[in-house]
Amino acid sequence: MKMRVSAVQYHLHTIQSFEQFAKQVEHYVKTAQEFGAEFVLFPEFMTTQLMSIGDDTKEALTIDELPTFTEAYRSLFTTLAKQTNMHIIGGTHVVKKGDRLYNVAHLFYPDGTIAEQAKLHITPTEVNEWNMHGGDTLRVFPTTKGTIAILTCYDIEFPEIVRMARAKGADVIFCPSCTDDRHGFHRVRYTCHARAIENQVYVVTTGTVGSLPTVDFMRANFGQAAIITPNDIPFPPRGILAEGEINDDMIITADLDLQLLYDVRERGSVTTWRDRRTDLYTDWT
Repeated sequence: MKMRVSAVQYHLHTIQSFEQFAKQVEHYVKTAQEFGAEFVLFPEFMTTQLMSIGDDTKEALTIDELPTFTEAYRSLFTTLAKQTNMHIIGGTHVVKKGDRLYNVAHLFYPDGTIAEQAKLHITPTEVNEWNMHGGDTLRVFPTTKGTIAILTCYDIEFPEIVRMARAKGADVIFCPSCTDDRHGFHRVRYTCHARAIENQVYVVTTGTVGSLPTVDFMRANFGQAAIITPNDIPFPPRGILAEGEINDDMIITADLDLQLLYDVRERGSVTTWRDRRTDLYTDWT
C-alpha cells in the first residue's frame, strides 16, 4: 500500500478578511492536488493568521476571539476535502470547550467527516500567555490508505505517546508544528527522526514560516517541512524522503510505501519495534 503525502510550509502574513485566508488555503490544497497527493498536512497554529484581521480599532484579535472562526474554518476545509477527494490535516485551530481553550488538530476526510486530536502536551508559552489546556485522549485514525495519528509539535518530543500511537496501529505520524527559532525547530525535527527510528514509522512534519507583526507570540517563525523515514536500507540513508527549503513558502510531496515498514519490522538491519524489552520497562497496553 502506498500513499502520496504533501506538507505545506504555510506563509503567515497579515490579512484583512477570512476570504483572504480561504484563498491562500485553497491555493495550497490545489497545488497538492496537482501533484496527486492523497493527504496534505498544514502546520500548527496556522489559523492565528486570522487574528491579524483585527477589530474595529485595527488592533489584532486575541486568542480568546480565535474560536469565533471555528465554524468557517471547518466549513472551508470540509468543502476542499470533498472537492479534491483528499484527506486534509488542517493544521491546528484553537477551539473553546466550556471555558477552556484547546489547540486542536483537525482531520478532514473526503466524505465530509471531521476527526479531532487535541494537542496533549502544552508548552509553557501556551499555558502562561494563552491559557491553553492539553487534551486527555490519544486517537488513531483509520483511512482507506492506512492508519495514521496526529501529534502536534511538542507532543512528538515525548516518546511514550508515539509508542502508544504505534501500538494502536498507526504507521504514519503527522506532526503539525509551529516554532519561532532554530532551537525549537531542531527539538521537533530531531525528535521526529528519533520517533521514526524507535517505532519504525513514517513521520510527516511541517511548520509555519513568515511573520504576523501585530500578533503577539507569532512575530517570529522558523519552519521546514520534512517527510521522514526509519534509517534502514530500503529508505534514504539520512531518513529523509523529502524536505523543503527552510523558511520558504512552498509545498513538498513524496510517496510513502507502507509495505517497506512491514518488511523492516520483520527483517530490517534492526527491528526496534519487535526488540523492545517489555520485561524491563513498561509498554503500552
